[in-house]
Amino acid sequence: MGMLDERERAFENLFAHDEDLRFRAQIRRNRMIGRWAAARLGKSGAQAEAYVAEIVAAGFEGKRGEGVVTRIEADLASGTHAVDANEIRAKMATFLVEAVEELRKEG
Repeated sequence: MGMLDERERAFENLFAHDEDLRFRAQIRRNRMIGRWAAARLGKSGAQAEAYVAEIVAAGFEGKRGEGVVTRIEADLASGTHAVDANEIRAKMATFLVEAVEELRKEG
């Protein structure tokens, strides 16, 4: 049973590592999309960073980032830079790929 226990622990460690990477990548993606939206809204400096923090917090609402999509779509709809939810999701997908690549490079 020793070998089976070792395999089980190895799979558990791999799963935990993958979940940690996924969580950190989503947070990083939300920061990236928050900066993108902040720029479209004309926010900069402390105002932009506060907005990014709000977007990161919105990432904990809803499933699979829908809180972020809903928030950004509403914010951009109120200005002259309206975008639809599908464009936001596509941008988020691009940012997620970038976030994962950055995290892997960091080790």
